[in-house]
Amino acid sequence: MKKLEPTATRATEGAEMRVRERNEHTIAERVRLSGRGYWSGEGVNLRFLPAAAGTGIRFVRTDLPGKPEIPVAPDNRHDQALRTVLQVDGARVEMIEHLLAALGGLAIDNCRVEVDRQELPGLDGSAAGYVDVLRSAGLVMQGQSRRRIVVDRPLRVGDAGGWVEALPSPDGMMHLEYRLDYGGDSPIRPQTFRCVLTPENFCRDLAPARTFVTKEQATQLRQAGLGKHVTNRDLLVFGDSGPVDNLLRYVDECARHKTLDLVGDLNVVGADLIGCFTSYRGGHQLNGKLATELIAAANCVSAGCRGAA
Repeated sequence: MKKLEPTATRATEGAEMRVRERNEHTIAERVRLSGRGYWSGEGVNLRFLPAAAGTGIRFVRTDLPGKPEIPVAPDNRHDQALRTVLQVDGARVEMIEHLLAALGGLAIDNCRVEVDRQELPGLDGSAAGYVDVLRSAGLVMQGQSRRRIVVDRPLRVGDAGGWVEALPSPDGMMHLEYRLDYGGDSPIRPQTFRCVLTPENFCRDLAPARTFVTKEQATQLRQAGLGKHVTNRDLLVFGDSGPVDNLLRYVDECARHKTLDLVGDLNVVGADLIGCFTSYRGGHQLNGKLATELIAAANCVSAGCRGAA
């Protein structure tokens, strides 16, 4: 794995590949968003503030004493079923993957996110609400070059039942593919989605794709006391005949949403990723493991580890 300087190029598979350069961005003005947490049902208010170059994405828990900050970084990530969590000491934020996907998809690199609850709003189960409010703030180009990590060798986490893989990019872009297959007994049919990550592609093809569960899973969650206020209109609930009391936005909406999650979970690395990322039945935990491996490989290269590319 190679961490490149702003003007560097890298030979990949025998051909010169120029890594696409860009400067960092922040938002132009403060904006707000409110909603309810999917799992807790609590009302939550978010305020997005511009941040200086090099700040990265930082959550600020305004409801806790001292208003502790939680930087977005792999070391602060904690595994949790059905959602992505960051924690520093006793300060924690949950269900952050859709917001991180929106920030990454829009190329917003530096932003302070003030939040007055532990769980971020579920909105309609997609990243579209975050995209709308962030786009309304506008972008400001900053004077610092965006850090990049270039995949120059295969890297895979997981096993035969589910894995996420990173391969070199043929063109200096981030390519994404999700292969969804829950087997013949699932009401959600096998499907695959592929795209190149750009702000335009993200807004059109990924941001509106919603969270989904089967009817059986929804019942189990509600019986466990989670998401009792969430209706079949607030996310996609699949029965034997398809979505219950809802309509698909895309034929392959489930694969698109899993791709959206992949974008958000990989955004914890705090760098543009140049490579081809493929997930087969992967989820938040595998995405997080790959993010950690990417950082470790890039740091090893910087430190001159034996055998590093």
